[in-house]
Amino acid sequence: MSKILRAMTRDGSARVHVIQSTDMVNDAIACHHPSPTATAALGRVLSAASMMGCMLGEKTDSLTVTFEGGGPAGRILAVSDWMGNVRGYVQNPQADLPLKPSGKLDVGGLVGRDGFLQVVKDLGGDQPEVGAVRLVSGEIAEDVTAYYAESEQVPTLCALGVLVDTDCTCKAAGGILVQLLPFADGETIDLIERNAADLAHISTMIGNGMDNKAIADVALRDIPYDVFDELDCGYKCTCSRGRMDAVMASLGRKQVQKLLSEQVAEGKPAELEINCRFCGSHYTYTAEELDKLEYSKE
Repeated sequence: MSKILRAMTRDGSARVHVIQSTDMVNDAIACHHPSPTATAALGRVLSAASMMGCMLGEKTDSLTVTFEGGGPAGRILAVSDWMGNVRGYVQNPQADLPLKPSGKLDVGGLVGRDGFLQVVKDLGGDQPEVGAVRLVSGEIAEDVTAYYAESEQVPTLCALGVLVDTDCTCKAAGGILVQLLPFADGETIDLIERNAADLAHISTMIGNGMDNKAIADVALRDIPYDVFDELDCGYKCTCSRGRMDAVMASLGRKQVQKLLSEQVAEGKPAELEINCRFCGSHYTYTAEELDKLEYSKE
């Protein structure tokens, strides 16, 4: 189980979220079997979305983060609920790039920099809240920082990391968000900026056994703070037969019958299948089951 620690400085200058997302990322790997670089990219996006999502206010709220940078990975998308549970996918999970000269995975190259980061918050109103910014680097953390600065006018420190093992599993993953609140104390801001350099290798810190509290101690060194709580979260897909029934029915009876006829004409069984992009589950519908769906009037 992955965990998110939530805390605030005692002077009310900043709120802090720290996530250890190793299990979450490994569950995503089991669903998508991505390349090492795609694993790092998806893992960073899932970690960021989870921390962003747990700032939502209601059980029914959700947050969707989408990276479209024009790189080989294609679209990278993650959806979070208010407890930080996430699901997501990489459009091209097998896309990969050579290591950088530094020996690190080239996440920025895989994601690309010619595009946007979009954040959609569904808060139960008539229209969702939508914010978007141009990508800064495609490295995810810098782009999340830019989103908060430009779209929400919240000064933010974001560090993310995913350490991929030799067997392509995730050895360690996690991240931190530190956000300044209105009327933040100047001395506290200076200390946060000073401490930021010590968070450059956060996946290594997690891999070495540091827990969320220990990482928060590094980020807030010499700054008194209080921990509010620590949430259990994970990679959780919300797909179900009922949801897929609605998706299939939304195509309309005529379109469904057309697709079914094409299957039969090609000598295939008289059935249709929907695959969940988030978990890979397959939902098969026979002609009889398709006929019983509740289609809207056409």
